[in-house]
Amino acid sequence: MGFFDHFQKGGGFSLQAKKPQIRQVVQSRPAPAPESLSRSSSKASARNLPAQPRKTRDPVSRSASGERNDSPSKGRLTPLRTRKRPTPEQRLSSDDDDDGSDTDTSLEMRKRARTGDSAEPDLERRLRSLKAFSGDEAKSLPIVHAAEITSGQKLGKFKPAFGNTDQRTEAHLQYPSATSKERYELVVPRDDDEFKPLDDIVQVIETVSQAYVPEEELDEFNNEMTGIKRRVRRALALKSEAEFRQSIADYNNAIVRLRRNGSIAKKLDATYRLSLPHVERILTQIYSRTVSPRVESLRQYENGTDNVYGELLPRFISTIFKETGLKSSHVFVDLGSGVGNVVLQAALEIGCESWGCEMMQNACTLAELQQAEFKARCRLWGIAPGKTQLVRGDFLKEQSIIDVLKRADVVLINNQAFTPQLNNELINHFLDMKEGCQIVSLKSFVPVGHKIQSRNLNSPINLLTVKQRPYWSNSVSWTDVGGSYFIATKDSSRLRAISESLSGA
Repeated sequence: MGFFDHFQKGGGFSLQAKKPQIRQVVQSRPAPAPESLSRSSSKASARNLPAQPRKTRDPVSRSASGERNDSPSKGRLTPLRTRKRPTPEQRLSSDDDDDGSDTDTSLEMRKRARTGDSAEPDLERRLRSLKAFSGDEAKSLPIVHAAEITSGQKLGKFKPAFGNTDQRTEAHLQYPSATSKERYELVVPRDDDEFKPLDDIVQVIETVSQAYVPEEELDEFNNEMTGIKRRVRRALALKSEAEFRQSIADYNNAIVRLRRNGSIAKKLDATYRLSLPHVERILTQIYSRTVSPRVESLRQYENGTDNVYGELLPRFISTIFKETGLKSSHVFVDLGSGVGNVVLQAALEIGCESWGCEMMQNACTLAELQQAEFKARCRLWGIAPGKTQLVRGDFLKEQSIIDVLKRADVVLINNQAFTPQLNNELINHFLDMKEGCQIVSLKSFVPVGHKIQSRNLNSPINLLTVKQRPYWSNSVSWTDVGGSYFIATKDSSRLRAISESLSGA
C-alpha cells in the first residue's frame, strides 16, 4: 500500500483457486501536502497473499517519462502484489450472511470513493530525524538504489530513455537529508508494468517540493516558466538528456542549500503529520525495491487451504487511523501482517509503536526486507518513524504478541475470510486487552442483535461495544465494491452494570 492505489472495475470477482493476483505499478502526481492475519494454516488470514486482478482502463495518459500510462488519473505508484484467490467455498463480499452487516453494496456504494486523508495533526509527533540532518553529508545508507532494480537480471527489460544510443547512463538524486544521493539509470521499461525510474524521479521532486520547501522558496520549484519541476517535465517531453541532467543538478543544489541553511529542518519541525501522498511515496519506493522483484515467492501456497489473501489499501488504512484516533504515543498491532505494509504505514504516518505478526514464511522474509529498507529510506527522507516489530509465528501463540496485546491501543484484524473457529479463538484474547482498546475488523465479532442476558453473561463479546463504518470503492484489493468495517471497543462498564442489575433482581 500503494502504497498504493488499487483500481479495479466491475465490482465483482471470479473465484479461481489457483491463479494469484499481480497488482500493477501505476503512477501519477501526488496531491499537495498539508500545512503544517495472514496465517498459513487452516486458520489463515485474509490479508497477505493476493485475488485475480482486473486492470482499470481509465482514459489513457502519459507517464512523466513520456511512456504510455494506463493508470487512473488519481493513482500513485502501486506496487506489485501477488494474491491468492479464495476457494469456491468462501465469499469475499462485504455482505456475507454471517458478518453482521446490513451494508448496501449497490452501484451507488460501488461508485462512491473517498480519497481519504491522513490522521489529524498530532502535536506530540516529532517528524524530523535528528540523525538524518547531522554528521557527514556524504554518509551513505544501505538502501536499494533505483539503479539496482533496472540492472542485473532485468537488464533486458529496459532501454535508454534518451536518443537512439544503447548506452545506459546514470543520474544521482538528492533527498532532503544529509545523506548521499540515490542512483538512477536513465532508462524506460519495455513493458509498461515495470518500474519507471524517470517517473520516480519526478515524483520525488514533486513530494520534496511540497513537503520540505518553505513557502518563500517555492518559486524556484513551481514557477510556470523557469521552475525546476517545469524544466524536468519539459526535458522528458523533448527527450533532452542534457536539459534533464541540468534540471536535476539544479534541484540537487537547491535541496543542499535549503538543508544547509536550516530551511528544510524548520519546515519539518513545524509539521505534525505526513500527508497520505507523502506516506505512499515512501512506502511505494520501499515495496518496489524489496517485494516487487521477489513477488513470485508469494505464489507459493498450499492448494486446498483457506489461505486467502486480501489487502486493505493505504487510503482505507489511513481512514482507520483517523477513526480510531491513533497517535504517536499509542501502540498498534496488526494480526496477520503479511509483508508488513500496514505495520510500516502506521509507524510512518502516525509515528507510533507498530507491531505485526505473520506465520507465512515467504511473506515474513519479504516483510523483513521491507523493514530494513524502511529504516534506511526513512533516514533518506529525513523522517523519524515509530518503532516497528515484526514477529514470525502464530499470533495466538507467540508470547511477545500476547504480551503487546495487553497494552495495545488499536488492533487490526482483517478477518474477512477467517473461519468461525479462528474468530472464536481470537475473541478469547480480548479478555486480556486493556480498557478502551479498539479492535478493527472486516466482520463484526459481535452478532447483530446480540443482548447481554443471564445465559450468556460470561461471553467475552459482552466486553465489546461496536461501531459500524462504511468503506468505499478502492478500499480493499479483492473487490471494487464498498462495504462495512467494524470498530469494537473494550468497555466493561456496560457488562458490570447489567451483572449488578441481574444479581440484584
